[in-house]
Amino acid sequence: MRQNLFAVAENRPLGAGLFRMELEGDTRDIRADGSFIDIAVPGKYLRRPISVYQVRPGRVTIVYKTVGDGTARMSEWKPGTVANVLTGLGRGYDAGRSGNRPLIAGGGYGAASLYGLTRTLALSGRNPSVILGFDNRDEAVFLMDYIALMEFGATVRIATRDGSAGARGLVTDLLGTQDPEKYTFLYACGPLPMLRALGEKTAVLPGQFSLEARMGCGFGACMGCSIPTTRGAARVCKEGPVFDKGEILWTQE
Repeated sequence: MRQNLFAVAENRPLGAGLFRMELEGDTRDIRADGSFIDIAVPGKYLRRPISVYQVRPGRVTIVYKTVGDGTARMSEWKPGTVANVLTGLGRGYDAGRSGNRPLIAGGGYGAASLYGLTRTLALSGRNPSVILGFDNRDEAVFLMDYIALMEFGATVRIATRDGSAGARGLVTDLLGTQDPEKYTFLYACGPLPMLRALGEKTAVLPGQFSLEARMGCGFGACMGCSIPTTRGAARVCKEGPVFDKGEILWTQE
């Protein structure tokens, strides 16, 4: 873990209460897609943990949702604002386990956690198949970034609950009964009910799930984000947020 100062280079609304922020600073400790950073908000005791959307040397992109006063204050930050950020946190996705036909499944805001991984896999020639689920078309703010990866071998399908974009239904409805046998590995992030249903539908497929949880400290000291696993209690901020899907015990749903 490292404490750094980052400068806001861009902070713009995407719609549906989501914002995209570009931060410039020391990114050396952000090593894995799916990890997160912990941002201090002046006047707030707890930091805000935000998934990394994309990282490049000296620049990290996050997509965050305004769900309370802290993130609402972040949405007002202008370019040049200096943010106190903890990096080197959490366990990200292991892209080396993907095989040549990985499946990427994202639900709602969880799709933000998967973009960097999808880009990594597409640019390395591993042809990721992407399925994304949203409540409606207005929430699909990540879609064009994913579609741009089709140039590099990715395929992208979406579902919306109201049928306003893609297929009508849930992200799990995009999976046929034989589909899990077509893929080599599964990466997923989204609400717990979605992940549980996805795990049941892809029982034969190894994979990793990124869990969403309320965090206190963000680095494993307070134990506030612990979940039950086959290895005992595990902290989402420390042993996660990415877990092997077979080790998650679903009693926390």
